Amino acid sequence: MTQPQLIVGPGALGRLLAVRLSELAPVTLLGRRPPPTRLALTAPDGHIVQRRLTSETAASLAAPFRGTLHLTTKAYHAQAALDGLAQKLAPDTALVLWQNGYGVQRTLTRDWSGPVLCATTSEGAYVTADGVVHAGHGETYLGHLHGAYADLAERLAALLSRAGLHCRAVGDIDTRLWHKLAVNAAINPLVARWRIRNGQLRDRPFRPLVEALIDELVLVMEAEGIAPPAEGWRARVWRVIEGTANNRASMLQDVLAGRPTERDAILGPLLDAARRHGLEAPQLSALYDAVG
Repeated sequence: MTQPQLIVGPGALGRLLAVRLSELAPVTLLGRRPPPTRLALTAPDGHIVQRRLTSETAASLAAPFRGTLHLTTKAYHAQAALDGLAQKLAPDTALVLWQNGYGVQRTLTRDWSGPVLCATTSEGAYVTADGVVHAGHGETYLGHLHGAYADLAERLAALLSRAGLHCRAVGDIDTRLWHKLAVNAAINPLVARWRIRNGQLRDRPFRPLVEALIDELVLVMEAEGIAPPAEGWRARVWRVIEGTANNRASMLQDVLAGRPTERDAILGPLLDAARRHGLEAPQLSALYDAVG
């Protein structure tokens, strides 16, 4: 029997994982307040799937939880969310980190007592009143920052793929997190700043802004020694924009809801790298100020 899956953070990604995985494994969706027990998922082709889920809070979760914990909170809430649950978890609980940016992954990999895997995904999703819209298919990669727990990564990647979220276990998740960081930086701040969907970045007013960001990102990645994706930076960014054209990026959802954005997680590491290498990054700096 597939191990229980605990999903902490009932936002768009958490809801997407919960509905998809519930077909294959026992799933619990946990939030600061009890999440909905019934969710509707609208697939990219318009098909609607309804699922009943177990809904818990940290206070109501039975201890000890044994299984896999998917941490899908915002990056700035990840540490506190895990700390608030730690007493309810078996010490060898496997942890999967789905955060944007690159920072908390290092901290939790170092500090958590059990296995820690990091995931990077380009699946597009956004929350609705009664569930979640799976706005566009993407790719998901999963692995340990230092290449450990390969068997666990293979098993979880297979589970996610069977659930309809194409996933591959990899030994270079560190590089792939940098790749995702760069793609997020080229998309999320712009759509949040202008309150548009991803696909609108293809239009004339915004396309030059994306290209200018890519120019800066290429210089930062080269200075950091991060090899480009096989298809190159421009092709990667525009492919993700095409694949998630109907999506409301997470940073846009935060702006529309009046929540803090993940600018420190997404733009912060890139601006830090630019400063370390003496690079000018006016586009990244302006967007950091604009989406605060």
